[in-house]
Amino acid sequence: MPIRIPGQLPAKEILEQENIFVMEEERATTQDIRPLNILILNLMPEKEKTEAQLLRFLGNTPIQVNISFLRLTTHQSKNTSKYHLDTFYKPFSEVMSKRFDGMIITGSPVEHLPFEEVDYWEELQDIMNWSKENVTSTLHICWGAQAAFYHHYGIGKHELSKKCFGVFEHEVLLPNENLVRGFDEYFLAPHSRYTDIMLEQIRNHPELQILAQSDQAGVFLATSKDGKNIMATGHLEYDATTLAEEYFRDCARGIKTALPENYFPDNDPGKAPVYRWKSHCSLLFSNWLNYYVYQATPYEWD
Repeated sequence: MPIRIPGQLPAKEILEQENIFVMEEERATTQDIRPLNILILNLMPEKEKTEAQLLRFLGNTPIQVNISFLRLTTHQSKNTSKYHLDTFYKPFSEVMSKRFDGMIITGSPVEHLPFEEVDYWEELQDIMNWSKENVTSTLHICWGAQAAFYHHYGIGKHELSKKCFGVFEHEVLLPNENLVRGFDEYFLAPHSRYTDIMLEQIRNHPELQILAQSDQAGVFLATSKDGKNIMATGHLEYDATTLAEEYFRDCARGIKTALPENYFPDNDPGKAPVYRWKSHCSLLFSNWLNYYVYQATPYEWD
């Protein structure tokens, strides 16, 4: 089934080229169906790339989905035009009176800062507090996951001795949980971060459970036991070339970044990386939408 997005959103053309069913608002209003309303708080710097990455998997399920994009008013984006944000994104003041079936909070390149020193931390806290009563389930990605661990459960992050950068193998610990239904016992997922969350702190928290972890990359997937908060510390939504783009960008800036592990064939950055995690990303998004959003949300919000 289709995702419903604004007709002029740049990601629309990319998705249509991949045969992902995108429906514009005019056609969607003629269908007698209750679609899921998903709010995306996109904190990534290159917002148009992230839009395409997320919409690709939100549109690969049998459920019709309405997409709304949320922007922060306490932070000015340096990499996305004001026109794009004003056209396709809404401030929190315009959505706070509404309720959403699901929400996604992305990663952000601010992990070197303590949470309280992030310029939009107070606004993000307001949004996360609002989500407790106004969103059925929220999927938090990378730094967004670390922010959720800290804000909702008091679990902080710590600096790693070196950047967790590459594609790592993960073991499914709770195969009967719906979020990992259909997953292989071991699966691959990309990571790109300088900080981490202590496994024992998550394991010992009475409201949380760990669904998947890696010997190299640590906890990858954790949820609250009520399914209201999903935390993914890596980036299953990444394209095949995203880590390569990050690596070459850092090199061009003179940043000494090691090659992403288990990524370039033969560790040769001249060879194109292989896309080895796409199917599990599809499963993650479809399982989240089905079991944690569609089957948990009321048909009509009171």
